[in-house]
Amino acid sequence: FGQTGTRESESAGSGIIVSQDDDYLYIATNNHVVEGATTLTVQFIDDSTASAEVKGTAASSDLAVVQVAKSSMQQDTLSQVKVATLGDSDSLQVGEGAIAIGNALGYGQSVTTGVISAVNREVSLTDKTMTLIQTDAAINPGNSGGALLNSKGELIGINTVKYSSEDVEGMGYA
Repeated sequence: FGQTGTRESESAGSGIIVSQDDDYLYIATNNHVVEGATTLTVQFIDDSTASAEVKGTAASSDLAVVQVAKSSMQQDTLSQVKVATLGDSDSLQVGEGAIAIGNALGYGQSVTTGVISAVNREVSLTDKTMTLIQTDAAINPGNSGGALLNSKGELIGINTVKYSSEDVEGMGYA
């Protein structure tokens, strides 16, 4: 009654390794996935985990990069992870195949497929307008920050948001 407070909560998102150097892996994700986080833990394909820290963010494009020290990872894990091959999102054509990878609903890795439905789509969100790639590959909570790939397996986008309504199906954006 009249009192306010805060509480910590956990959330899950997705990311994709976009670069590495001698000391770190660099993982692209959404800013809204890491925004306000006091600690970050990355889980890899073999279920091992490592601490991560935010390296940089761009709130206007809802992007963030987190880094993971290779020294904090198991050698077996390091041998299994790969840096994504970057594709050319500027050359996308409507109707091309699309693959969305993420952590849907926090259940673990998930993959959905579809097509590129539109390019350079202006999407108005609560606090900004973004120009995004539209796909009908399912984008669900937890897929945020995950990869949108073309049919060659190249990274063409970072899953960001979906349009949700009783009147609409299959409108996700990266």
